[in-house]
Amino acid sequence: MMQEIYNKIQEAKNSGKKLLSVLVDPDKLDDDALKVTAQHICDAKADLIFVGGSLLVKDNLDNCIDILKSYCNIPVTLFPGSVQQISEKADGILFLSLISGRNPDFLIGNQVIAAPLLKSSSLEILATGYMLIESGKQTTASYVSNTTPIPRDKKEIAMATAMAGEMMGQKLIYMDGGSGAQNHIPAEMVGAVNKAVDIPIIIGGGIRDAKTAIEIASAGADVVVVGNAFEGNPALISEIAAAIHSI
Repeated sequence: MMQEIYNKIQEAKNSGKKLLSVLVDPDKLDDDALKVTAQHICDAKADLIFVGGSLLVKDNLDNCIDILKSYCNIPVTLFPGSVQQISEKADGILFLSLISGRNPDFLIGNQVIAAPLLKSSSLEILATGYMLIESGKQTTASYVSNTTPIPRDKKEIAMATAMAGEMMGQKLIYMDGGSGAQNHIPAEMVGAVNKAVDIPIIIGGGIRDAKTAIEIASAGADVVVVGNAFEGNPALISEIAAAIHSI
């Protein structure tokens, strides 16, 4: 299977280029709002699109992907909160293992259930060590996964967790404050993890403006993820994309 999405991320890391991924939650945008957002993503020349969420209550995943793909050819990668969030319409899937938690269902249980489905699919599989970082309040991700996020002032724990993920064969590390995070992940923690591992690092949660995006990218994030912030202001996508791509 071709590894186009992973290669794009790895090549960017090797060259020092920073990427923007826009995270789209199918539950939060109706078709009209999604079309406007898709146009902004395309115009901004965002690098990646992640689709999914910790909890989806609407059966809108396939339709969401169809709309996004009708506007641009940016790769659409699933960001699944459960095994129900798998769609052949996407280009790839972040095969997440919640390595910051101790809930076996999210470490390996759901992955075992999903593996046969993914093996027979055409999706590019991106093995990803997922780490929840405390963001100032409980998020849907921490509640649904029944796990405790890594304290935001404990960079040593984050470093050791990321190193363990890399040693176990994860190809990416995704550090996340969670949907609606009150605070973004501290730049100091991002920098420490960047120095501790050799694989690409994805950072999301609480990034609401270009200044913060630049801070996080400059600290060592290879991919910066923006989600909730753009839902009320799609034009923010272009602002953040321009800032990240200028580094």
